[in-house]
Amino acid sequence: MIPQLYAYLKIITILLLLDILIYLRLRRLTVRRSHLLFGDIIWWILNIAAYASIFLNLFFEWSNFFTALFTFFPISLLLGKMLLLFFIGADVLSLIFKNISKHLTKKRTVADPHPNNKPIGRSDFILKSGILLSSIPLVALTRGFMFNLYDYEIKHIDLILSNLPKSFEGITIAQISDIHAGSLYDSNAVKKGVYLLLSQKPDMIFFTGDLVNDFAEEMDDYLSIFDKLKAPLGVFSILGNHDYGDYHFNRFHFNREPKLTKEQNLANVKDIHRKLGWHLLLNESKDISINNEKITIIGVENWGVNNSHNYGDLDLAMSKVAPSSPINLLLSHDPSHWRAEILPKYPMIDVTFSGHTHGGQFGYSNPDHQWSPIKYTYPEWAGLYQEKHQSLYVNVGFGYLDYPSRVGIMPEITIFHLKNKVS
Repeated sequence: MIPQLYAYLKIITILLLLDILIYLRLRRLTVRRSHLLFGDIIWWILNIAAYASIFLNLFFEWSNFFTALFTFFPISLLLGKMLLLFFIGADVLSLIFKNISKHLTKKRTVADPHPNNKPIGRSDFILKSGILLSSIPLVALTRGFMFNLYDYEIKHIDLILSNLPKSFEGITIAQISDIHAGSLYDSNAVKKGVYLLLSQKPDMIFFTGDLVNDFAEEMDDYLSIFDKLKAPLGVFSILGNHDYGDYHFNRFHFNREPKLTKEQNLANVKDIHRKLGWHLLLNESKDISINNEKITIIGVENWGVNNSHNYGDLDLAMSKVAPSSPINLLLSHDPSHWRAEILPKYPMIDVTFSGHTHGGQFGYSNPDHQWSPIKYTYPEWAGLYQEKHQSLYVNVGFGYLDYPSRVGIMPEITIFHLKNKVS
C-alpha cells in the first residue's frame, strides 16, 4: 500500500504545483480588484472540489453515478488546465522575446499620454484567449457526460458475402459490445437501449465482450434488463479483456478488496452469460442451420497485440470448423487480432466482429471520414474494414469506461444485413 500511496501523493503534489503556477500567472491579468478576488475564490473552490473528488474516489465506495461524477470533474478540469498551460507557455515565450528585442534595440520608453485608454496588452490577450478556448472542450465534455452516454445510435451495415447460402439471404444480425456494467448508472436509459435493439427484430445477436469492468456482481442490477435480449437464431457472446478481472485482482485498491478469488469471479462472469441465455463461445464454434444450409459462428477468448494477458486460441476455435462451411463469422473482442492472426492464417474467416476501442469515446464520425486519438493505437478502431474478401467490423461500444463522457462518438447498436450481392 505504501508505494502506491506514495505514487498518488507524488502525482497530487505535481498537480498542485501546476495549479499554483497557473494561479500566479492568471493573477497578472489586468482586471478590477473585485473581479480578482472573485476569480481567486472560484479558482480555489474548483480545485478543492477536484482534489476532494479524487480523495473520495480513492478511499470510499460510491454508487456508479457518484463514481462517474467524481471521475469526470477532476479529469475534465485537468484537461482544461493542460490547454491553458499551452497559452501560459506562449505568453512566457512572448515576454522573453519581447525583453530580448527590447534589450537588443535599446528602445527608449515614452510615457503614454492617455494611460486610461490603453489597448489590451499582448499578455492579457494571450491569457484571456486561453481561458476562453480552454472552456470550449470543457463544455463539450460536460455535454458528453450529461447527454451522450446513453444516446444510442443504430447503424445499418450491408454485409456482402458471395458464398452466403440462399436461406441466409436477408438475415439480420445485431451487435453490441463493451457493456461495462460497472460504469452504468441509469438503468432506465439502458433499458431503452435494449428495447431499441429489439425493435430492429434481429435474427441473431452478437455480444463481443467486456460485460463488466472487474466484478461479476456489477451485473446484478442489469440481469433483468439484458435477459430481454433474445433472437430466433440465438444470442452469441465472448469474453473481453475486462471480464477476466486482471485489471483489479493484479493491483492494490484503496476502496475495495475482492470478496472472492479471481477464478471464482471469472466463473461467475461466465455463469451470467448462461443465466442470460447467451451462447458463450470459449475458443469454439457453432453451426447455425436453416433449411439444411448452414453458416458457422466462431468465438475466441480475448487476444490482442497490446494485451499483457491473452487467453484466445484461434487454432482451437477453428479446429472443428468444417472446411466445407460456406460462411465463417468470428467474434473476437480486440480488433488488433484481425491483422495479427486472422488475415495471415485464416483466409476462410469471412467477417470478424470486434469491440474494445470504444472509438476512443472522443472524435468525430461521418460517412466520408472519421477520426479519434485512439486510431494511433488501433489502426482499425471503428466501423467496417476490408482486405480482399475478408472484413472486420469494430463496434464502438454500448457502455463506457474510466472517463464518463462521449464526444462525437456515440454508443452503438449495429444491425448487419446479410446479402450475397450488392442490391
